[in-house]
Amino acid sequence: MNKKLIITTLLIVCGILTSSYGFAQNKTATNTKSKVQKTLQKVPAQEKPINTTSLNIVNYPSKYLNKRVKIQATFDKFSTLGLDYDKALRSSKNYIGILIQRDDVQDHDIPLSEMKLFLKKELAEKHIDLDTGDKIEIIAKEFSTALNDPWLDVESLTVIKKATNKENKEQ
Repeated sequence: MNKKLIITTLLIVCGILTSSYGFAQNKTATNTKSKVQKTLQKVPAQEKPINTTSLNIVNYPSKYLNKRVKIQATFDKFSTLGLDYDKALRSSKNYIGILIQRDDVQDHDIPLSEMKLFLKKELAEKHIDLDTGDKIEIIAKEFSTALNDPWLDVESLTVIKKATNKENKEQ
């Protein structure tokens, strides 16, 4: 009789363990599924860039902080300005800066040095043929207002109009 009681008890315990293990597995799968769904819900759709001007961004840098912007500008040159600055770090190993010309000066080529624009080197390599005077469109996200200047990561750069040879020689 003792053997029957022990065997019956073992069978009951095994049954309970098996069913609770299956329940735990199902609950884990449900929790994982739930976490994945919550994570997917938290990823926002990429916000539409704000159409603005470079001077608006320079004059009101905090207004555009953590926002995507779209500007049209005149390319001036590639630059190392602002790279490796501790408070808004963009490493010179991975990034190159660009300067655009001021929109409010028409009779001279003056770079808008207050605006720090950074391109990942992979993106910059696609635009090595940029010349001073080329009209470009930039979509970027402002990531810092260090030194009360706008610091932007360029997401895309499109050449709208190439500068003519005459424009390049004058500059």
